[in-house]
Amino acid sequence: MSARYEELDWQSTALGDLVLRRRKDASLGVEIFEVKLGDEFLMSSLFTVAEEQLADLGLAVTTGEELTVLVGGLGLGYTAIAALRDHRVTEMTVIDAMPAVIDWHERGLLPVSETLSGDARTRFVLGDFFALVRREPGPAESRYDAILLDVDHSPRHQLDSSHADLYTVAGLQSLTRHLTDGGVFALWSDDPPDPEFLAMMAVVFSEARAHIVDFDNPLTGGTSSNTVYVAR
Repeated sequence: MSARYEELDWQSTALGDLVLRRRKDASLGVEIFEVKLGDEFLMSSLFTVAEEQLADLGLAVTTGEELTVLVGGLGLGYTAIAALRDHRVTEMTVIDAMPAVIDWHERGLLPVSETLSGDARTRFVLGDFFALVRREPGPAESRYDAILLDVDHSPRHQLDSSHADLYTVAGLQSLTRHLTDGGVFALWSDDPPDPEFLAMMAVVFSEARAHIVDFDNPLTGGTSSNTVYVAR
């Protein structure tokens, strides 16, 4: 496999160096965008099926005709762009703690950036999703019909240990204060379904399910999978 890398942006963050790079893969005949944080690969445009399914599966069980959506974690933008494909979404707030990531999209560096930034329904917010859902929403703050979260690797493997409190009964109960009646919470995970976490969700929500999302992996020649939790 031959590949040529081009570093599009580099930023120092509290969690390590954040790098956006592009490479052309001659064997696959595609251009691939990748994000690294420190020594970890966070995401790749080669694998977007589960990120899009996070929006599709979450919104599939969200009722109503004028939906307000909160996306936690902007990343390469594939969850947000999938949410906008649902004509019922009238407002979408995307919150990310890293200013560089928002800047990438505002500068049009990624394949979906112009579509995402140019849609009047989209609002980017620089902030901490986890801090937001810990506190009681103010009387003038929005409640969301759906909250779609893709920040950590999984409920057990967080990018930052300060996120761990969300993945508890108390943390999930706090999050529900930001949902409308009957609202939906959907979560992406890189790990297989976690029965203990699913049981926590079942304590807080009336419905909770773990979906296994399979997708082709051209690097291995096989199939890989992620998990999308959906609760209402």
